Amino acid sequence: MGIDLPLIWAVIIIFGIMMYVVMDGFDLGIGMLFPFIKDDRDRDVMMNTVAPVWDGNETWLVLGGAALFGAFPLAYAVVLSALYLPLMLMLVGLIFRGVAFEFRFKAKADKRHIWDKAFIGGSLAATFFQGVALGAFIEGFKVVDRSYAGGSLDWLSPFSLFCGVGLVVAYTLLGCTWLIMKTEGKLQEQMHNLARPLALVLLAVTGIVSLWTPLAHPDIATRWFSLPNLFWFLPVPILVLVTLYGLLKAVARNAHYTPFLLTLVLIFLGYSGLGISLWPNIIPPSISIWDAAAPPQSQGFMLVGTLFIIPFILGYTFWSYYVFRGKVTHEDGYH
Repeated sequence: MGIDLPLIWAVIIIFGIMMYVVMDGFDLGIGMLFPFIKDDRDRDVMMNTVAPVWDGNETWLVLGGAALFGAFPLAYAVVLSALYLPLMLMLVGLIFRGVAFEFRFKAKADKRHIWDKAFIGGSLAATFFQGVALGAFIEGFKVVDRSYAGGSLDWLSPFSLFCGVGLVVAYTLLGCTWLIMKTEGKLQEQMHNLARPLALVLLAVTGIVSLWTPLAHPDIATRWFSLPNLFWFLPVPILVLVTLYGLLKAVARNAHYTPFLLTLVLIFLGYSGLGISLWPNIIPPSISIWDAAAPPQSQGFMLVGTLFIIPFILGYTFWSYYVFRGKVTHEDGYH
């Protein structure tokens, strides 16, 4: 039996995207939490919690995009053609977020509000259009003769827009629980107060998307609700409810680390539910990872370099978070 290279590459891409969602999600969430915090010193602390690591988090986005281009060129061509506008708007948001991050600390006091707004707007735009792209991906693309045959605005639908709102809520909760873990005092108390309503809103959004998706796509409904699949997949929604209950209990007792860890579990469960709905299609609704794969020679050649570089990425990521572990206070600075 030969090595299933498309499967290996699919796992690498799934892992890279998951790492990006987790690691860039909480710093985008911090930007969207800025409107709830008015004190400039508290905002400084919020940014300082991610100042040493935020730009390295996007390494995983680059890895996922490059892997998709090399390993599944058909998927890269179709997905980027279909989602050109939301992905461009996402990148504009990321650029604004990054520029605002650097300039805010160097701006004069009377100009800082400009970069605060840019940080909020960039974080919100990047997150929202990531969610829109995800929603459009779930809905699928029209492909004729291995080329995208839809329109430039086919991504714009009520479902994709709602997914954009849903991801905003998810990232905001992730940022909120990150700040609970990394801060103390009044700021941490404010985050504890925000975490409960955010978690409940996320539950409502998750429930709506979970019902909307199978109702709109009979093939996904069949996958989830046919027997014996129902018994295999039922633990996912049950675990979501159990995890959310644990999160609410942890917030109620003013825990420091547990809320963030449980939010990561929620993100992973949502990600696994998406995988169950779409696998093994890399171009929904019908083109699988094997149909879209590059020649084995290309995938094998790239795999050697990728398996060499991923341990280094994981190593420096772990080291940077380890070095800058612990609480961040008003006395800590960004240089």
